Amino acid sequence: MTVNMSILPIEPQLKKICEVLADQRRAILVAPPGAGKTTRVPLALAGLIKGFKPYPGKIIMLEPRRIAARLAAERMAATLGEAVGKHIGLSTRIERRISDQTCVEVMTEGVFIRRILADPELSGVSVVIFDEIHERSLNVDLALSLSLEVQSALREDLNLLAMSATLEAESLARRLQAPVITSTGRAFPVETRYLGRTRDPISDQMMKAIERAVTQTEGSILAFLPGAADIRRVAERLDLNGPFQVAPLYGALSPQEQDLAIAPSPNGVRKIVLATDIAESSLTIEGVSVVVDSGLARQPRYDPAGLTTQLQTVRASLANVDQRRGRAGRLGPGICYRLWDEPETRGLNRAPEPEISRTDLSGLVLNLAEWGERNPLNLTWLSPPPVGRIEAAQQQLIELGALDPDLSLTEKGQRMAKLPLNPALAALVVSAATPQARALAARLALLISERSVGGTSPDLSTRLQQFERDRSPRASRLRRQAAQWSDGATPKGDVAEILARGWPHRLARRREPGSLTYLLASGQAGQLSEGSALAKSEWLVVADLMGGAKGARIVLAAALTETTAKKWGKISTEEQVEFLPKSQKLRARKIVRLGAISLSEQPLPKPKTEAANEALLNYLRQEGFSALGLSAVITGFLSRLGHMKNVDGESWPTYSVGGLQQNVASWLGPALNESTFSIPTPKQCVRALSASLEWPYSRDIDVKAPLTLTLPSGRRAQIDWCDERAPLVACKVQEVYGQTAPIAVAEGRLPVTLQFLSPGGKPVATTRDVPQFWQKGYHDMAKDMRGRYPKHDWPEDPARARPHLGLTKARLARSKSTNS
Repeated sequence: MTVNMSILPIEPQLKKICEVLADQRRAILVAPPGAGKTTRVPLALAGLIKGFKPYPGKIIMLEPRRIAARLAAERMAATLGEAVGKHIGLSTRIERRISDQTCVEVMTEGVFIRRILADPELSGVSVVIFDEIHERSLNVDLALSLSLEVQSALREDLNLLAMSATLEAESLARRLQAPVITSTGRAFPVETRYLGRTRDPISDQMMKAIERAVTQTEGSILAFLPGAADIRRVAERLDLNGPFQVAPLYGALSPQEQDLAIAPSPNGVRKIVLATDIAESSLTIEGVSVVVDSGLARQPRYDPAGLTTQLQTVRASLANVDQRRGRAGRLGPGICYRLWDEPETRGLNRAPEPEISRTDLSGLVLNLAEWGERNPLNLTWLSPPPVGRIEAAQQQLIELGALDPDLSLTEKGQRMAKLPLNPALAALVVSAATPQARALAARLALLISERSVGGTSPDLSTRLQQFERDRSPRASRLRRQAAQWSDGATPKGDVAEILARGWPHRLARRREPGSLTYLLASGQAGQLSEGSALAKSEWLVVADLMGGAKGARIVLAAALTETTAKKWGKISTEEQVEFLPKSQKLRARKIVRLGAISLSEQPLPKPKTEAANEALLNYLRQEGFSALGLSAVITGFLSRLGHMKNVDGESWPTYSVGGLQQNVASWLGPALNESTFSIPTPKQCVRALSASLEWPYSRDIDVKAPLTLTLPSGRRAQIDWCDERAPLVACKVQEVYGQTAPIAVAEGRLPVTLQFLSPGGKPVATTRDVPQFWQKGYHDMAKDMRGRYPKHDWPEDPARARPHLGLTKARLARSKSTNS
């Protein structure tokens, strides 16, 4: 079946797209919103436009959101004069409409990933189109990476087309080794008016801006807000006179509500669409000539405290705000109001940060494990996933039982990977013991992942009850989806027990009587909100947290008994020895734990030396050396190393306080007494530090940077390596009488600073060159000292005088007499 179409800007490029794909198998299409790329290109490749030869297999087009997929399918089907499900198909997580005649299938990126994992050869598929690839969702990056792998290894005949309205095409072209095809748009000029930003809530600012736009302009208005809550607040408070239709538009609305926002407004009625960023691309909203832009967007951001990726409000990128502005110029000249000052535009990021660099990667790692790839960096990526995030995801999957320690997929992991859920939610479902419990776990997983379903209560049991009573189309679709994951079994079981069985690390107990803070078995703390009905329970199983690790808020949980917690929690018994720095004694206890939660404690007698030494080392590793008086020893050792580096060159090893603290067991442990516990002395610590160096540095550190120095008087003086003038020796000037050369260490290459003390022990002079001091500084000092200490020895020529310990003249004379 073919159909003639009205001319759109994309039309002249359709034949070129087909030719480039036939020749090179990869292409990039850059076309602005409204050019027709989403609705024309798939039809051309399927041969549904007159004059185009159909590809032999199915055309799959990926969309980043369910609403975009549904609308794209419906518009292409309407062009053909038929309903979705015939030549144009639709596949999302909760909806599937295809038939034997389907030649173009529009699907969300997550559904495509399940398709390619189940059928790596993509049997019967000729072309995969990645629409709106500039949005750089995690799923589209993974879908593209897997498709490139299939094309290079299994299907040379597979065609890949990336499409975008705003895209840095050159970098993408280099990454994909694909040519770029550019289509012009059909945009009219848009006047930009900057309104500035105030400290008022964004909903108040948007409300005032919309009311201003209503009085100053004509035509329908599209207002961009960051989230659904902001949209609801503005919709409730807008006070407009005249025939207006206010229509919210965000992903959680029913298809009927979304269609109402997108359809043309009734005659004589001005429509005001309050939308999230889903209206930036893929969707065409009829009649819009005015845009009001908050300049904000909601981005998924990995929250280590939470179960699911959290949405954070951030500044929209330059590419986003330019695309929003362009929405006002689709039908004719338009106006765009921006809720910031014009200079701020220059400071915006050029494009959104790719989701792969800022979100949880456990789902990606699990999918790749199913694919057979243990190292994600072996694949081709638009932006490689961060190594640290990969390692964190791998560890999480090991804890969930999805991966073995060698990163191979387990049987449980295989079952988890089949579910279109976050791995933690998938683990909850597959951990259920019976089909009935699995059915209930599937509903719980949907309630946790779909935040707006079942109300806003933090009690998951209450939210489940409301969900079961909800007869809305959306709730019905979700229940059908849950039923598919459990073979249609009747949901049955205890909410708390299902959660506890699947997530024993999320069991939590109140920290103190009356407190709203709970300690989780994982070691994390979470807090309930004031007035929460869950606060009556001593034990919870936490379904979701939000916020930082130190201030996480429990947003969803279920109450349970201690008996249930102990049934499913991982209980262990350990003997713990703790070093108490104030008393410098040890405390030994037998502790029964449920994860990190202490259930009971019992004092133990004096611990064994090995356990005591380990407790001391653990304390030093966590708290540092100051409580034991060893900080000066550490600082002095590092100073000695630093001076040796300066003297001998970079061959000497590099140490740091942090490194010595972290690795204290490796260098101090061997020096501890193995038979009787005792706190190491500074001398033991110094010897241990020297011994930690490799040969010959362990020898040279004591020879070249010694801790003591023998003065001409014969006294062994301590060298201060902590002073900024180090190496520094404090002595009386009489101790170096007769010295005719500078005093130095490190084989004479590192001069020693001498700090001369008065007979009363107070500093009076400093030098690093003794002969020069005898000539220039000594006489002024001696003149002052003779007046204050006349009984002491202050010769006119110290370079020829006899060194001594700073004796008085009388004692010095007696000493000479005795020696003679």
